[in-house]
Amino acid sequence: MHTPRKRFGQNFLIDDGIIHAIVNAIHPQAADTVVEIGPGLGALTRPLLERLPHLHAVELDRDIVARLQKTWPVDRVTVHSCDALKFDFGALGHDLRIIGNLPYNISTPLLFHLMAFAAHIRDMTFMLQKEVVERMIAVPSTPDYGRLSIMLQRRFHLEWLLDVPPTAFNPPPKVDSAVVRLIPKTPAEIVALDEALFARVVAAAFSQRRKTLKNTLGGLLKPEDFAALGIDAGKRAEALAVADYEAITRHLAPLSAPQG
Repeated sequence: MHTPRKRFGQNFLIDDGIIHAIVNAIHPQAADTVVEIGPGLGALTRPLLERLPHLHAVELDRDIVARLQKTWPVDRVTVHSCDALKFDFGALGHDLRIIGNLPYNISTPLLFHLMAFAAHIRDMTFMLQKEVVERMIAVPSTPDYGRLSIMLQRRFHLEWLLDVPPTAFNPPPKVDSAVVRLIPKTPAEIVALDEALFARVVAAAFSQRRKTLKNTLGGLLKPEDFAALGIDAGKRAEALAVADYEAITRHLAPLSAPQG
């Protein structure tokens, strides 16, 4: 019997109806390269392996790693015993389908880590704290809209799939959960810009949510820059759409044409 560990944020999925709804939403095909983050006691692993010849699993808890290796031969489940936050998902190839009931304590940094591998990913289907999903899909000028919304919406199409009550888990978490799908945008759908600068602009804008852009972005933009961009410096960060942050980034660093 495995005792859920608090430090790993372990809450194991036990509701068969929810499990099947998630697997049906993923709709895995035999040729897919599926990667499960944090398989735990195999609630999703088992039904996935009924449809897949092979699965990659990324798991930090050594007891669970041993349990997975004992339950399935290596030709069915390749277990990567490591921290998903440090794992090189690109090493598994292209067209990856990444899934998981993510530990809530690392979900935001993990989403940022996975963003770096977007070119290798076909889609990602995750169970997350409902509050995180609300932040992911939020629109401008709403309380949930922030850095996470902007960074993810720039790179992915997001789809809220289903709600999951605490009773679907053991032990039941103190929060509601939800399942969300992320599909990377094609290069043609993404405005080309300096990614590091974009991240810096967004982080600076939201560094003090209650202050206006004049305060938070004053170190980057002068009054005439705001005027040229047609952005009201008296607004707060959550009033701007993703395209506004892209415009600010391009204004600060126009992509120079290659030198002939």
